[in-house]
Amino acid sequence: MAPQTLDVEVELKSPAEKFWIAVRDSTKIFPKALSDQYKSIDVLEGDGKSVGSVRLINYADGISAISSSKEKIEKVDEEKKAASYAVIGGDLLKYYNNFKAHFEVIPKADNEGCVMKWSCEYEKTSEEIPIPHLIKDFAVKNFKDLDAYILAGNEI
Repeated sequence: MAPQTLDVEVELKSPAEKFWIAVRDSTKIFPKALSDQYKSIDVLEGDGKSVGSVRLINYADGISAISSSKEKIEKVDEEKKAASYAVIGGDLLKYYNNFKAHFEVIPKADNEGCVMKWSCEYEKTSEEIPIPHLIKDFAVKNFKDLDAYILAGNEI
């Protein structure tokens, strides 16, 4: 099966720099800020932020059929506030032969908030496997909840 892509843009109220820092520090921030979605994010290799780092993500019980995911960071561009990672282990690979995601935090022209662009490239294991809209929706919920967490004045 040929690789396919899925894209989404989410408008957020947080300053781009703060949102970027929170996303880049996801190993520490997500289990705290998004505890209803993440049990833990463990760094297995590297620092959890730079190229080559490997993270094991354990999702909260009952979220979906995906209980864990192992990701490797493939690209980071601090200036563009962009990063890419590939899923290299975990439940997701039961459904997709490969799954890669890219995100970019773009400041709005007036510096009032930002836009989070997220996309994934995936290859289904079979035709019966659905397009990963649930994963996209989960990512959007993460971004909105993280935005609310930052806007509430929580430390990042």
